[in-house]
Amino acid sequence: MSHAQNEGLSRRRVLGGAAGLTAGAAVATGLPSSASAATAQGTPDLARWRKQAAHVRITRDDWGIPHVVGKTDADAVFGMMYAQAEDDFNRIERNYLVSLGRLAEAEGESAIWQDLRQRLYIDPETLKKDYVKCPAWLRRLMQAWADGLNYYLATHPEVQPRVINRFEPWMPLSFSEGSIGGDIERVPLTQLEAFYGKRAVPMTDAERGLLFSEPKGSNGFAIAPSHTRDGHALLLINPHTSFFFRSEQHVTSDEGLNAYGAATWGQFFIYQGFNAHAGWMHTTSGIDRVDEFAETIVTGADGTRSYRYGNELRPVTTKTITLSYRTADGGRAQRTFTTFATHHGPIVREADGKWMAFALMNKPVEALQQSYLRTKARDYKSYIKVADFKANSSNNTLFADSKGDIAFLMPQFVPIRDDRFDYRKPVDGSDPATDWRGLHSLKSLPQAVNPKNGWTFNTNNWPWTAAGADSPKAADYPRYFDQAGENPRGPQAIRVLSARNDFTPQTLIAAAFDTYLTAFARLVPGLLAAWDKLPESDQQKAKLAEPIGLLRGWDYRWGATSTATSLAVFWGEALWAPLAQAASAAGMSMWDYLAERATDAQRLTALGEAAERLTQDFGSWQVPWGAINRFQRNDGAIVQQFDDAKPSSPVPFTSAQWGSLASFGARRYPGTKRYYGTSGNSFVAVVEFGPKLRAWAVTAGGASGHPGSPHFNDQAERYASGNLRPVYFHPEDLKGHIERTYTPGK
Repeated sequence: MSHAQNEGLSRRRVLGGAAGLTAGAAVATGLPSSASAATAQGTPDLARWRKQAAHVRITRDDWGIPHVVGKTDADAVFGMMYAQAEDDFNRIERNYLVSLGRLAEAEGESAIWQDLRQRLYIDPETLKKDYVKCPAWLRRLMQAWADGLNYYLATHPEVQPRVINRFEPWMPLSFSEGSIGGDIERVPLTQLEAFYGKRAVPMTDAERGLLFSEPKGSNGFAIAPSHTRDGHALLLINPHTSFFFRSEQHVTSDEGLNAYGAATWGQFFIYQGFNAHAGWMHTTSGIDRVDEFAETIVTGADGTRSYRYGNELRPVTTKTITLSYRTADGGRAQRTFTTFATHHGPIVREADGKWMAFALMNKPVEALQQSYLRTKARDYKSYIKVADFKANSSNNTLFADSKGDIAFLMPQFVPIRDDRFDYRKPVDGSDPATDWRGLHSLKSLPQAVNPKNGWTFNTNNWPWTAAGADSPKAADYPRYFDQAGENPRGPQAIRVLSARNDFTPQTLIAAAFDTYLTAFARLVPGLLAAWDKLPESDQQKAKLAEPIGLLRGWDYRWGATSTATSLAVFWGEALWAPLAQAASAAGMSMWDYLAERATDAQRLTALGEAAERLTQDFGSWQVPWGAINRFQRNDGAIVQQFDDAKPSSPVPFTSAQWGSLASFGARRYPGTKRYYGTSGNSFVAVVEFGPKLRAWAVTAGGASGHPGSPHFNDQAERYASGNLRPVYFHPEDLKGHIERTYTPGK
């Protein structure tokens, strides 16, 4: 029996009811619900849904990837959401619990502050009014979005949502941009709780950026035809997100939609991907996209509050927000907050006697239009036309098309500010000069379009090296255009992109998985020099001689069998922890601080600690990296529980912290000694824009969120080895690789 036939039989056993595996946990909430979509069985809705489903065809390939075909774009969206729900309804619902500010209804009062933060900006009643004002074409897509999800629930009564029993067409406006870390996450929850909870809550080390953690972000490379063997533009799509954060899909219609790539669960647009003519890769930008304004509050004799603005007093805006939450006994309770805002934005905390207003982009209608329409752009010119919505605040873009154009673009929502002020810190809200002054034009933004050097990239680093010598120059722009600086992946990207001018899809894949670790190439020589300077009589000289010898002979390349990689990673982590606060106080990146400010004693002490921890956990300080660094997927839960006794796979690449382009954010968990990854490389694709598009891709684990599915973990080996599979983009590509074809509901 062939691979496709065998998996097809398994799929037929699990596809229809696999999502019901989450039902037990959902029923346990015991929450009262609004009318469930499942009750629509006897309503006109069901007839309407069935009629639209008849215009949709879903083909599952032999990796479980859904290829959705609709008569209209709305039909395609209907099928797209139905297919997403089949694969992981739990993640769709959770994303909307977060975006709507309703997470506490499922997870209890501990989530109330996250909900409050969201509701300071997202008001369901306002979104309902915005929906009515949306262009007709967009309302059709939003209605199809809701219908596809509700039809799934109606045809799968065994699936019990935790909270949202019926999806409404206005809801996508709450979740209009698919980035891993939205702007709102910059608001520290502890300080929001301190302000509105009226009690002291210390800021966490994570909020202060002092903990060792995997960088959130991505890599994107675009290579011009002049630097490829066959004269076709190439694009690397390499998001670094939480695992299983997005669904790999192919969505087409008779109205010109033909997009393939990664869609964030619950969204009806391909966030990072390509169509037959153009491709787009988003990387988290280091641009200053949110600002805090320190407001001077004046309380009147009658208790009313105002804030100073120039020579006047303006009234503080108040709003009542009532949030529901699940109680310990499964019931429901509510908390009501009186919230405050100025013209700069909602008040999110208090510091040094000032109330802090937090300003960010809040353009849901424009953002949703831009997110969808760019998936239909056929070339650079049409992509830029869509970008003029100026509703992307957090993402750089690497672009390539079949005409041979390539580009690095920065976010289009960039407020104009007075560069005299340092917006990295709260600015004086009472000074009108600190106000935002409209938005920058697209032409005024740093960019690299068809650079002479033949390539452009971003690794969440600054834009000033995006195209080598042809990059935009920092001196030409206000300082708020970058707050990220350089990171270890930047020099590594330049290194691999500069190495050749005859790229093929295969050599680009190899570059994306190049094993060189630039951070250790910079840091280890300082450690070796520190040991060399020790007198022979020093106890550390003999104690560390063998670990130093191992690192001295290392080529700074990761590998599953490399013991030096294990020692270096444990050393880097031991060095990081005690110096994080000092680096923050110095205003330096950890990369620079460790290289330039760490003392010889700190370097040597950290090496001793690393060797001791390896020995304690694994019986020796010489342990192959693949024995430590593992990929494990045990269940469909959003938060995985890891177990050293259960099967797992070795992963040879490291955290992006050390300069690895292929990123695997892993650490120990309670009860484990091995490291298990939860973020980093998630969806990886390489695209060639020739006369006929070709692409290769891999998804972490597999396409399905259900452990009973054959596609739950069938890509784990390819993921770890960087062995991308061919993408079945054209109808003829699917021949011989079809698992089954069906219409939604059947």
